[in-house]
Amino acid sequence: MRPDTPAPVRLEDYRPTDFAIDTVSLDIRLAPKATQVRARLAIRRRDTAAKGAPLVLDGDELDLVSLALDGRPLAADAYTAAPDRLEIRALPDGPFVLEIETRLDPDANTKLMGLYRSSGTYCTQCEAEGFRRITYFLDRPDCLSVYTTRIEARESDAPVLLGNGNPVEAGRIEGTDRHYAVWHDPHPKPAYLFAMVAGDLARVSNRFTTADGRDVALNIYVEHGNEGACDWAMDSLKRSMRWDEEVFGRIYDLEVFNIVAVSDFNMGAMENKGLNIFNDKYVLASPDTATDQDYAGIEAVIAHEYFHNWTGNRITCRDWFQLCLKEGLTVFRDQEFSSDMRSRPVKRIADVRLLKSHQFPEDAGPLAHPVRPRLYHEINNFYTATVYEKGAEVVRMLKALLGPEDFRAGMDLFFERHDGEATTVEAFLACFQEASGRDLAQFSLWYEQAGTPTLTVDSKYEPEARRFTMTVRQSVPPTPKQSAKKPMTIPLKAALIGPDGTEMTGLSVAGAEMTGDTLHIRNPSHMIVFSDVPARPVPSLLREFSAPVHLKSDLSDADLLFLAARDTDPFNRWQALQSVALSALIKATQAAAGQRPITVDPELVDAIGASIADDSLDPAFRALCLQLPGETDLAREIGKDVDPEAICQARRQVRATIADRLAETMLATYTAMTSPGPFSPDAAASGRRALRNVLLEYLSHGTGGQDGTLARAHFDAADNMTDRAAALGVLVHARLPGHEEALAAFADRHGHTPLALDKWFTIQATAPFGDALDTVKRLTTHAGFSMGNPNRVRALIGAFATGNQSQFNRADGAGFDYLAEVVLSLDKTNPQVAARLASAFRSWRSLEPERQARAEAALRHVAAMAELSPDVRDIVDRCLQ
Repeated sequence: MRPDTPAPVRLEDYRPTDFAIDTVSLDIRLAPKATQVRARLAIRRRDTAAKGAPLVLDGDELDLVSLALDGRPLAADAYTAAPDRLEIRALPDGPFVLEIETRLDPDANTKLMGLYRSSGTYCTQCEAEGFRRITYFLDRPDCLSVYTTRIEARESDAPVLLGNGNPVEAGRIEGTDRHYAVWHDPHPKPAYLFAMVAGDLARVSNRFTTADGRDVALNIYVEHGNEGACDWAMDSLKRSMRWDEEVFGRIYDLEVFNIVAVSDFNMGAMENKGLNIFNDKYVLASPDTATDQDYAGIEAVIAHEYFHNWTGNRITCRDWFQLCLKEGLTVFRDQEFSSDMRSRPVKRIADVRLLKSHQFPEDAGPLAHPVRPRLYHEINNFYTATVYEKGAEVVRMLKALLGPEDFRAGMDLFFERHDGEATTVEAFLACFQEASGRDLAQFSLWYEQAGTPTLTVDSKYEPEARRFTMTVRQSVPPTPKQSAKKPMTIPLKAALIGPDGTEMTGLSVAGAEMTGDTLHIRNPSHMIVFSDVPARPVPSLLREFSAPVHLKSDLSDADLLFLAARDTDPFNRWQALQSVALSALIKATQAAAGQRPITVDPELVDAIGASIADDSLDPAFRALCLQLPGETDLAREIGKDVDPEAICQARRQVRATIADRLAETMLATYTAMTSPGPFSPDAAASGRRALRNVLLEYLSHGTGGQDGTLARAHFDAADNMTDRAAALGVLVHARLPGHEEALAAFADRHGHTPLALDKWFTIQATAPFGDALDTVKRLTTHAGFSMGNPNRVRALIGAFATGNQSQFNRADGAGFDYLAEVVLSLDKTNPQVAARLASAFRSWRSLEPERQARAEAALRHVAAMAELSPDVRDIVDRCLQ
């Protein structure tokens, strides 16, 4: 182990704390460079603690001012203090009160963890281990305490003072320009859920009446001038609160619910009890600055953080290995909410696309880890797609296997049994096992085994016997530190589609247990026999994407195109078309790499044309059917010796060929999808815009659109950000005439709106041309860009590294070298953001040998640095394993 590599933390080493902290009283006296924090901790030794064990508290870059035990200053030989640790010896046997005073510099806290100051606003971020940057503490999820927080500041600097829970008291300090507020949270919580905000903020208010008749004050705090951009967030919050009452029986439990939007934030949002702190990207929305995707994202994230009030706050994690217990479960809940608010099939497709583009590559590379890992070096690096998105899929599978009634019974039991506790995955599953009477031991492997399983399905129809047989085999690939895998419980939702396009019903099925139409695949191999089948069917497999697996079947392209036109499951109708398109794109990529002509099967073109013309389909669904598999999808499917430039070339040419062959149909539908009225973020209107903008992209890459007339007219006529950004992206990514003028016009219009300008950065960073890297470097000097703001970094450099595969993975290695230098530079100020950028190297081993060698050299350059943060060291070391 390198000397700067943090010691591993292992699940099997977990043991409860020797001490409990029952109450925490904080007195925070804010000043930009010298904030005083006085913590009064009521502590008792647990019965299980070793006699005479010292109290050891966590710290991180802390400056200790004073220390007292039961009101008396501690002698210097009674404790040992360091910036990262406080050990106190010779403690009383009974309860005692420890008083700790620390001094902080919020202005200098560029890590944006603990207490920091952003654009004049004091803000905290304590998950996962940020509270230890405020005061010494048992900074772990299983230490639950009741908090009372007094916040004091100059009234002119911070007229708004916010804390967790309910407001208790407020007033001015006589003879000074300072004021204070006291907040009390009656619900015991871990330190990671502590929050406070102080600043000069505007407030947007509303009310909500709970199902049990209580009146709750709802407030959203934003920078002055942004009040008009909060309506959608407030509406999303109220709908989330009502939905959680109706669907999960969860009622809000405080007098007030506050949201604060800040511009400098490492994460998307944080669910602190009663005081949610948000990246302003997930609060602010107006038609002129936010796309339909932004509106949907705000709706989902507002819901996600609110739903954490029960799945994360009232019931929290015993340790950080249980992170999926709150995050995966809550992602499932917000996905269900969005599905009910919008189109369920469209939402499901969007979630699966995200899973496949982000989590599947994670599972296939050096950063693979189980949904519940058993070891970590730096917990900040485990806020991953595996924990969140795959974690949600595990909960979804549980519901599919148990059925909705037993699933709801299990959730109700979980809430009843573990309210107010820090608990585990085992306790969660035990509730469903008890409620349903089913053995979930094998199912629990989804939490323990990394890697994406593969289901292979071969089928045979015997007309004389009227029998259809499916042989289903499963395999789980080896992953880092897990070479041997056990068979999983996999819910395979399936139906047989007859020649007339209808589902065959009333069939006898043998070979696997079923819940409804869901087969329980538990063995390495199953032979599933359907009897009394009157004609050869086409099996519709993995309906609704019932499990996060790779599916391989013996279905021909003709079978898949039949399903694309006839399947009664919308998800599989989309998936069938995607599968044919993916196969075509792989062939095109091979042709491009071999410098051979690229051809496109006319049957695929006809199927896409049929989707465009089918007015019975939701426009949003048709838009998804038109979108070709992405470059990361192709790279994942190819698996090794990946040539990103060949992939990019193949996609562009296939798209252009389809556009030329379907130009008339595309143009007619494009015209028909013109918005009939003023902008609305609802699902129907956003679906029409989605289809129209996908068609614009096709038409502009075809022969008839290369003069840029259509795209520029679309840009000029746009009355909302969705259409404006889509047209700009087409102009820039197809490098059409007028793209430079459009970039300038966009910047002139939105140059003073950072979240809108982020889109301008991203569009240029993801343009698939040889000068993209130079463009990114140039834009880092733009007045609107700041390396200190995570949103700007993600919008420009993060977008280049993850969204421009051909140029980040340049054959000369310049993209790798640039990212390595940015990671090293950022690591000195914000290690979390630096580590996230470094994870863009996760798939380097799948590249062709020349690119592999250059990527490895860049990684080893970072690894060779004498001083690296634990965050970056962990990612780089795992990438190189």
